Amino acid sequence: MIRFAHSPFRVLVAACVALLSAAPLAHGEEIGSVNTNFHITGSDRVVVEAYDDPDVAGITCFVSRARTGGIKGTLGIAEDPTEASIACRQVGPIKFSGPVKRQADVFTERMSLIFKALHVVRIVDTKRNALVYLTYSDRIVSGSAKNSVSAVPLPAGSTVPLR
Repeated sequence: MIRFAHSPFRVLVAACVALLSAAPLAHGEEIGSVNTNFHITGSDRVVVEAYDDPDVAGITCFVSRARTGGIKGTLGIAEDPTEASIACRQVGPIKFSGPVKRQADVFTERMSLIFKALHVVRIVDTKRNALVYLTYSDRIVSGSAKNSVSAVPLPAGSTVPLR
């Protein structure tokens, strides 16, 4: 009988389960895409998705990123590239649903079956009265330094309710 008591395999499985259960997964609304590389089974694309901030009504982040096509992309087992770009804008009156953390992971979406995820983090800049949004990707073993940032200034006189 093979035992995995302290094996790297068991540690990897535990890390995968913890990552998947801890990260709130979001799905952006795809608002457009362009094909970049034709495949009969589905082209590689650059997609633009809109994510509404779940804690701050009136702010939407637009994220563009590559999506792998082909058979693996169609089956959902392809690993998408780590590059992403973000632009966050005020699209309506800004209203906080309650106090927010100074820094919080507000969107997470898988970029491969298990091992890679795209994150959007909200950072409160109280000195400049702005909400800063950072996008990056990570892997269980090693992440990527590729990132993009956007900021939304808050109306004069308003304050962010912090936890």
